[in-house]
Amino acid sequence: MDETHTISVLVQNKFGVLARVAGLFSGRGYNISSLTVNKTQNPTISRMTIVTTGDERVLEQIDKQLNKLIDVIKVTDLTGRQFLERELALIKVKAPCDKRAEIVQIAELFQGNIVSVHKDELGIEVHGRAEKLDNLLDLLSDYGLIEVARSGRVAISREAGSTENLEDI
Repeated sequence: MDETHTISVLVQNKFGVLARVAGLFSGRGYNISSLTVNKTQNPTISRMTIVTTGDERVLEQIDKQLNKLIDVIKVTDLTGRQFLERELALIKVKAPCDKRAEIVQIAELFQGNIVSVHKDELGIEVHGRAEKLDNLLDLLSDYGLIEVARSGRVAISREAGSTENLEDI
């Protein structure tokens, strides 16, 4: 059975690494639902957070293939572990005057911020777990979504002692 997996990959912060990792997935027919990359506290190392789906066999293959890439330092499947995750969404929604207060109230329930107001639309910024954003979008879809931009998941292990000492790498 296919399951969603969140994979944390530490890589050398070098030109072309992202392309090689993405190519590995596309070349083997694996889909990437979300991909974020940024430098860590060590500027020579970046953390990729990849969200993908597959059964255990597929994930085993992804792990093996990622570990074969020369610039990959460490691969960790966070699925089934305790981990912190967040995502950011910017949402433009239709907001005629008679519905605006309802939409603001919904945004506030999800701890969202109104970041843009126009005659017949509102811009909302919200962050949190992917499920929270999905639920907000589901509610706002009744009003008419104009545009949605999501950052993709960022994640780190929540387990004590699991933090990599990047200075040793």
